[in-house]
Amino acid sequence: MLARDIMTAKPFFVLPSDDICKAAEIMRYEDIGGVPVVESEARPRLVGLITDRDITTRCVARRHPYPCPVSEIMTPGPIKTVFPVTDVSEIVRLMEECSVRRIPVVSHDGMLIGIVAEADLATKLAPEEALPLRKRVKPHTGAPHLGRELR
Repeated sequence: MLARDIMTAKPFFVLPSDDICKAAEIMRYEDIGGVPVVESEARPRLVGLITDRDITTRCVARRHPYPCPVSEIMTPGPIKTVFPVTDVSEIVRLMEECSVRRIPVVSHDGMLIGIVAEADLATKLAPEEALPLRKRVKPHTGAPHLGRELR
């Protein structure tokens, strides 16, 4: 199976100049965890990716002033990408190697044409093919507890 067989074609995207609220709204309404960032609507060349975790850790946790453009919070390129003819086994390998949950699919000139997320793999692959992804769950980091505990 190839990337083009399981990818979400024509994914939602944001521009570097968009406010993070636009990215967050897309994630909320589409029930997704990340949005590709492209150069412009007319030229959707991939320049980065913004995730719900980026917004939480780089904006909210740091009390970043509002408004906040996507360019200040996103993970900028170069990021790992694949071509439509990339085999799914390579996509799984890249996700494991890079500890990411999504891989953009681009044309040979870097234009965004799709995205493959863990959910695509889980729903479109046989269980034994998707199994390696389940092993990527990271153990607790031992970071100091900053919240309140139930008593």
